Amino acid sequence: MDLLPFIQRFRERFAEVEAQLSAPDAFAQPQRGQELTREHARLRDLVTAGDAYQEVLRELAENRALRDGEPAGSEMATLASDEIRRLESEEQRLVQRVQEGILPPSPTDSRNSILELRGAAGGDESALFAADLLRMYQRYAEVQGWKFEVLDLSPSDLGGCKEAIVSVTGQDVFKRLKYESGVHRVQRVPATEAQGRIHTSTVTVAVLPEAAEVDVQIRPEDLEINVCRASGHGGQGVNTTDSAVRVFHRPSGIEVRCQDGRSQQKNKQQALTVLRSRLLERKVAEENAKYAAERKSQVGSGERSEKSRTYNFPQNRVTDHRIDLTLYNLSAVMDGDLDPVIEPLMAHSVAEKLAALS
Repeated sequence: MDLLPFIQRFRERFAEVEAQLSAPDAFAQPQRGQELTREHARLRDLVTAGDAYQEVLRELAENRALRDGEPAGSEMATLASDEIRRLESEEQRLVQRVQEGILPPSPTDSRNSILELRGAAGGDESALFAADLLRMYQRYAEVQGWKFEVLDLSPSDLGGCKEAIVSVTGQDVFKRLKYESGVHRVQRVPATEAQGRIHTSTVTVAVLPEAAEVDVQIRPEDLEINVCRASGHGGQGVNTTDSAVRVFHRPSGIEVRCQDGRSQQKNKQQALTVLRSRLLERKVAEENAKYAAERKSQVGSGERSEKSRTYNFPQNRVTDHRIDLTLYNLSAVMDGDLDPVIEPLMAHSVAEKLAALS
């Protein structure tokens, strides 16, 4: 695909938006002004990536000419070959960034997210691995500069977690985390195994875009709200006050519980945020189901599928089954280095969408 015409369009549209933002009445309508500001930031990044891409193409051409003009195995040819490998890696990264800009931006990609983890098959070991995944996502959020706030946690007897609900806020949270939805399978010798046998357990992960009030309307009369005493390890003040909040949405049958802190009002607002996100997810799933027969592929949509990823501890291996990606850096992944897994998923999703457009 020739990217240069698209890069030129980015430049032209960037100039148009810049002119509109410079107009005296640019923020006469606040919502329109905010939309222009977001588009301006997006186009600025795309123009920067486009300029870098063209510079990389120029440097690649120079180094290939230098390599081909020197005797094979000479010092200059070797140096040029090393530089070509570096530039080709950078070219691949920039191509993906420009291709992302060609696609219409998803309205949910820039949203904060609700992350939900639940132990599934495997009993105590499943809960222990859920706690490991929770730490992994927390470390990844730290690397990305996101805020990671646990809204509700149901600990297990052995120090794992049966269920965790987390709010993740920051830039492009859902854009990156949506690919984590699915069934995460672990293969390892559990701490509870006395004979050293490898067990297989699973944890389900759901990533929901944070829903705004305009996305999902919730009528007060449809809610049943109860307060109760928080449970688990929350400190003396948390465990002795009726701060935990349970919200039940009658039409959908969805129940949410939050017990993050001492503030009953804060827990109520957090529970309603989680409820909106779950209702939005259900709404989107229903819309997708209407057109599922017309679509041959859902790859890269972030939808859940059985065994989306396997973590094999004896072999230090992580495999994402959706794109047949296998890496032997499991220890780094569990320490929060998720980009080597997430970025290929993002690239695959972009390729699929571009193919569908063409």
